[in-house]
Amino acid sequence: DVEALLTNSIGLIAAQQAVVIDDIHIDMSGVSDAEYTVLLYEFKAGLAAYLERSSAPVQTLTDVIAFNDANSEVVMPHFGQEVLLAANATGGLDDPAYLEALDASGAATRTALEQVFAEHDLDALAAISNGPAWMTDLVNGDSFHIGSSSFAAVSGYPSVTVPAGFVSGLPVGLTFIGQPWSEQQLIGVAYAFEQAGNARRPPVFDKTSEK
Repeated sequence: DVEALLTNSIGLIAAQQAVVIDDIHIDMSGVSDAEYTVLLYEFKAGLAAYLERSSAPVQTLTDVIAFNDANSEVVMPHFGQEVLLAANATGGLDDPAYLEALDASGAATRTALEQVFAEHDLDALAAISNGPAWMTDLVNGDSFHIGSSSFAAVSGYPSVTVPAGFVSGLPVGLTFIGQPWSEQQLIGVAYAFEQAGNARRPPVFDKTSEK
């Protein structure tokens, strides 16, 4: 399972003569609301920029929502488009609400990471990138319990992900996060782990579920 894969990864890092400090907690409390606000604003702006350069019959998020409504029995038989509606209700990237959320989420995440790096005198943080891909569950929703991408994405700190192994035939990665301007060192750390573990396998199309 993922826990066993993480334990194996930690052992592999230690075997390369690295000093491992296990079970570090990063306090991200109070970040999620601001982070989600940023996501809604940037999704709307990013999608608009993409559609403007395309020849698609839909050119805005409003068009996408209208298309979904007109074809709801086909494209939305099991769920709605609440996130799209929430994103469409936002303003532009010069909106004070967006700028405030961007500043708040970034500052809080950077502070949390800086505290951990300083307290433990770390060269890098390592964490499972995400759990293995999950089956679509139309009753309970996504089975998303593990993820470390937000730390670097929200703070702007450098990160790199390399193969860590497989769970039930599905690939799982290990993400290394560094401090600002530590890219060269971070790539070296990730490369050493990747070479020692040699976990990557060429993709295959195995059946991983009976459904």
